[in-house]
Amino acid sequence: MMSEQLTKQRDEDLLLLLQLKNGNYSAFDLLYQRYSKMLYANILRLVKDSEMAKELLQDLFLKIWERRNAIDTTKSFKSFLFTIARNAVYDYFRKVSLDKKLMTEMISRSVELYSHTEEDISFKEKSACLAQAINTLPPQSRQVYQLCKIEGLSHEEISKQLGISISTINNHMVKANKLVKEFLYRNSDLAITLIVVSFLHQLK
Repeated sequence: MMSEQLTKQRDEDLLLLLQLKNGNYSAFDLLYQRYSKMLYANILRLVKDSEMAKELLQDLFLKIWERRNAIDTTKSFKSFLFTIARNAVYDYFRKVSLDKKLMTEMISRSVELYSHTEEDISFKEKSACLAQAINTLPPQSRQVYQLCKIEGLSHEEISKQLGISISTINNHMVKANKLVKEFLYRNSDLAITLIVVSFLHQLK
């Protein structure tokens, strides 16, 4: 049933996109109604300001209208939306990156949201961002962090594999999380990328 609904939605999107590429504003409006609430909710989670979220949303759909001829109808429209939304919010965070309190909070939340189980395009981007931070960790903390965050093992499984106590693993994870967040804080471009793809993953 779910696959049938997804197929129906893709078919409807395709028809609307073909009309949009021909300058049909009614098709554009229908796409806006279909996706704007989802986009707004995700953007609001990032910027935490309803007026700014509305402004970014309007800018986003303006870009879609302006770039309608560049839309590839053979690819997912959600992927197209994801790319434009990511770029818009990325630009926003570059402007507000001097707000240290906000950046610290967002880095913390985006690292916590990281999951090896996500099967979306943002997973590779998040992995690449985190890899640079992980490489700065002490050897054993790095090993524990990779087994937990990258391979998705539980603390009990890591304990058996490495032959160390669960309390030691907890200590390594606390230390590793702290160092990863500090590294990202010092490297704002990486941090912003991780923040954006972490919070917009629901578009995929």
